[in-house]
Amino acid sequence: MTDTQPLSNEDFYEIFKAAHALLEGHFLLASGLHSPTYLEKFQVLQYPRSVEALCADMARRFADQNIEVVLGPTTGGVLLAYEVAKNLGTRGIFAERGENDKGRVLRRGFSISPGERVLLVDDILTTGGSVRETMEVVTEFGGNLVGIAVLADRTNGKIDFGVPLEALLKLDVVQYKPDDCPLCAAGVPLTKRGSTPKPQENLK
Repeated sequence: MTDTQPLSNEDFYEIFKAAHALLEGHFLLASGLHSPTYLEKFQVLQYPRSVEALCADMARRFADQNIEVVLGPTTGGVLLAYEVAKNLGTRGIFAERGENDKGRVLRRGFSISPGERVLLVDDILTTGGSVRETMEVVTEFGGNLVGIAVLADRTNGKIDFGVPLEALLKLDVVQYKPDDCPLCAAGVPLTKRGSTPKPQENLK
């Protein structure tokens, strides 16, 4: 495993900030919620050295857990699973969207053996939807989910998945249901970011 010094929450915050990944405005999240803060993780993930440092720290936190496979959901989880697995000396695989964009499935010949010790990695934790979907994949194959590691936890530890959760960056970010959003009430234009552009994207 890569021998690097542990980083603090402040160190991770500075990595995101330096990459201009911490955005302020009025954003539509993938969960359907609205927020004045958005984490554009791919602004960080575009830099291989940053990915190496982040994933080395994720791997370090589970180095003594005998991880046998690292699993991540598409899209950011592909990069993270590969790099964390490289640090742990094991294999990294990813779960893709299922039929009709529902749930997660393993394709491309990927599999998890019954009892195999799995570390689940993801990029940004907001509501936990993609993590839970990927957890279901582990259960389906009979794997042993040892823990979860994410780049950033927007809930600051408010979600309990029943296994150890390690977040490099912990934030307590405000989120609103659309009907209760004060930014909408104030007429602040809504921006949708991410990989699936829709008509309301970048309305400013």
